Amino acid sequence: MRKLIVVLAIIFTILGVIFSILPMDTLAFLPIGLALVFTLLLLKKSEEEQKKLPKALLFICTICSVFVLGKTLFINDEVEVDQKFELQKIETKEEAKKELEEIEGLE
Repeated sequence: MRKLIVVLAIIFTILGVIFSILPMDTLAFLPIGLALVFTLLLLKKSEEEQKKLPKALLFICTICSVFVLGKTLFINDEVEVDQKFELQKIETKEEAKKELEEIEGLE
């Protein structure tokens, strides 16, 4: 049972680190939360000389959660209007209107 908890804690910690780095926003809290749960279970079931790994995993999970929380709170995603693209759209519409008028004038 302990081996299964160790494997799950390691897997979810790795997923938490990966999700923290990727732009997943608050979705990264899912593997981090599961990693915290399994790490705390592992910490509770471990003997005193076996608590090095759970403490390291707990530290990594805590750092990841602080990092994700910081990214969520302090980084604003803004969409900027591209003025050149907007001008190109207007010019394209005007050209299309002129072409239609020329076609209608030929008929």
